[in-house]
Amino acid sequence: MFSKTISFFTIAVFLFCFSAFSQQKFTLSGSITDAKNNETLIGVNVYIPQLKTGTTTNEYGFYSITVPQNNYTLQISYLGFEMIEQAVELDKNSKINFQLTNLEEQLKEVIVTDNRKATNIQKAEMSVNKLSIASIKKMPVVFGEVDVLKSILLLPGVTNAGEGASGFNVRGGGADQNLILLDEANIFNSSHVFGFFSVFNPDAIKDLKLYKGGIPARYGGRVSSVLDIYQKDGSSKGFHMNGGIGLISSRLLAEGPIVKDKGSFLIGGRASYGHLFLKLANNKNSAYFYDLNAKFSYKLNASNSIYLSGYFGRDLFSLDQQFSNTYGNATLNLRWNHLFSDKLFSNLSLIYSDYYYGLDLDFIGFKWDSGIKNYNVKYDFKNYISDNFKLNYGINAIYYNFNPGTLKPSDAESGINYDQLEKKHAFEPALYIEAEHNISKKISLSYGLRYGLFYRVGQSNVNTYANNQPVLFNSEFQIYEKAKPIGSIFYSKNKTIANFSNFEPRAAIAYQFNDNQSVKISYNRMVQYLQLITNTSSPTPLDIWTPSDQFIKPQIANQVALGYFRNFKDEMYSLEVETFYKKVKNRLDYIDGADLIANDAIEQVLLNGQLRSYGLEMMLRKNEGRLNGWISYTLSKSQQQTPGRNAEETGINGGKWYNSAYDKLHNVAVTASYKQTEKWTFGANFSLQSGQPVTYPNGQYKYLGITVPSYGLRNENRLPTYHHLDLSATLTPRKNAGRTWKTEWVFSIYNVYNRPNAASISFKQDSQKGGNEARRLSIFGVVPGISYNFKF
Repeated sequence: MFSKTISFFTIAVFLFCFSAFSQQKFTLSGSITDAKNNETLIGVNVYIPQLKTGTTTNEYGFYSITVPQNNYTLQISYLGFEMIEQAVELDKNSKINFQLTNLEEQLKEVIVTDNRKATNIQKAEMSVNKLSIASIKKMPVVFGEVDVLKSILLLPGVTNAGEGASGFNVRGGGADQNLILLDEANIFNSSHVFGFFSVFNPDAIKDLKLYKGGIPARYGGRVSSVLDIYQKDGSSKGFHMNGGIGLISSRLLAEGPIVKDKGSFLIGGRASYGHLFLKLANNKNSAYFYDLNAKFSYKLNASNSIYLSGYFGRDLFSLDQQFSNTYGNATLNLRWNHLFSDKLFSNLSLIYSDYYYGLDLDFIGFKWDSGIKNYNVKYDFKNYISDNFKLNYGINAIYYNFNPGTLKPSDAESGINYDQLEKKHAFEPALYIEAEHNISKKISLSYGLRYGLFYRVGQSNVNTYANNQPVLFNSEFQIYEKAKPIGSIFYSKNKTIANFSNFEPRAAIAYQFNDNQSVKISYNRMVQYLQLITNTSSPTPLDIWTPSDQFIKPQIANQVALGYFRNFKDEMYSLEVETFYKKVKNRLDYIDGADLIANDAIEQVLLNGQLRSYGLEMMLRKNEGRLNGWISYTLSKSQQQTPGRNAEETGINGGKWYNSAYDKLHNVAVTASYKQTEKWTFGANFSLQSGQPVTYPNGQYKYLGITVPSYGLRNENRLPTYHHLDLSATLTPRKNAGRTWKTEWVFSIYNVYNRPNAASISFKQDSQKGGNEARRLSIFGVVPGISYNFKF
């Protein structure tokens, strides 16, 4: 029996070896760039029709595919570029680089997902949206200023707190739960002018991708979404400039070769000038912003490239020279791409990110500085093992410096004394591995695991409390109150104050019914160790980031999503339907009357609660033709709960679930672009959202002759429904054809029917009639816009 088993095993091994030999495989790899400027292209489809298989280029334009020896026809396709079909005789490992030619007439199409729809049907990737910069520039926006963040609000599952609100909310989560990356560097505040504009110069952006669920294991640190944005590399073939002049701001970008076909530079600037009109009117108030994008690339040889990219932006706001506010981001990233072989690609990054907030109150006599800095080292590998199996793995480590606030006298005569709120430090290392696995022609998998650690470290003084409870419950008045510290402990530099570790599994599976439809399901677990201290529905510059510690626990999210995807009429139309459920542990809540600004013992006003959200998302897209765009609808619910810590405590809102500040039951978005002629293109956006949850007074009483309002349960009321219609027209002069200097005019009208959407509703006593009245604050009515764009 034993000898028979040995014989059977020997035969099996022989057959396997024979099969492997007869099915000898070779690897085809290379990079794909824009023929005009050598800009690497992300997400280009490399497809082999004979095998019905393919791959896409990575974040650096590299592709690799391993298939059996044979003669093939290779199809290279990308939105806005001419498709290449090339015969390839694959009888050895080969490296072929491709350059795609830009097709100007296709740049006005709106494509939200991967450029080849069949790839979307097959891949296990879901809950992901991609926007082309060309389509973003055609969308009508306020003042005619192109805005990357405002464009993603037209996607299903994405909302914000309304006009003039910074940040965005994904699937019922907070704006602080979104990881925003610019060339891998963390952006902590994504808005200019308190939310009216985003910090991203559209001329400098190459690629934008939003992950709402099924988030790959290489991302961590936030629990709702990842917005991954890459800057352009710059042209290594010739010098080019482009820019635009608008009503509020202007921009200019220059790019060109350092060494032709090897090195390039890109420098872009943008600035607003609305404050200049105030000065002409003898108005001493001022508000303006500026930012700078820069990138330098150099190809050392066929296997090594280096990149240095950076961003610097500032907002300045002042009132009559008595009050001034300065805030903004700064980032720097040095990267090294190395190709170990035609199957193994790596990227090493050294990243610096800084968010600064400054306040100068001359009439009081003090200056206030706060911010957060981080230093990040990450090393990522992509291993193209076969055409059916790809492996990604890597490590990263981030060190944080938190400055909650520094108070300084503005001059020698100020009566303010210097004060420094306790600075905080943290260290967050992590490692991950993830796989893309095609089991068969119908089934594909994506799965991975991330292991993250977090250390809150000294140097710092930490308060101690009786029973380790910084918040007490007053049973007599049924309210939460601050506890008084009973002492403090000093932790020396880099000594551990608190530490956490968590496994974060991610998985997704796709089942393909045929070439045009599939069903997908995904699960991801995310952990967030940084918390934003805020009591507003959208982030403000005054908000403070703080690390998890012995009192503030890390947020832990579990999300599952199920989706159906289908293409119609030869991929002219696409339908995406997804349903999701997400639950977040340790979501921060605040006791009534919490004071958050300049609080050196913030743990005294915080409670750990939980957040849940669930919903249905639908999107119907028209991908081709003169008229293209999409219609999206989201039906969702987002709720928060903070129960009592024991039977005696009531918790927040009686311990019951209540509407979170990000709850929007209905969200409808329609966007369309119509190319009438080569000269005229028209665009339209319509957006409708349920009103923001708020808390209105439900009564009043008098105390010592003063009328005092009383309030009901949190967020049981809503602002009126939010909606607006925007239109745009783009004029491209016919004389552009064949000219080096090319121009276009963009005319837009924001909020065409002048809807007074409520940013807030306040209640005051009418001084004449003596009764109470509600007052609506609206930011925008109808707003016309015009901008002039050029390139050469």
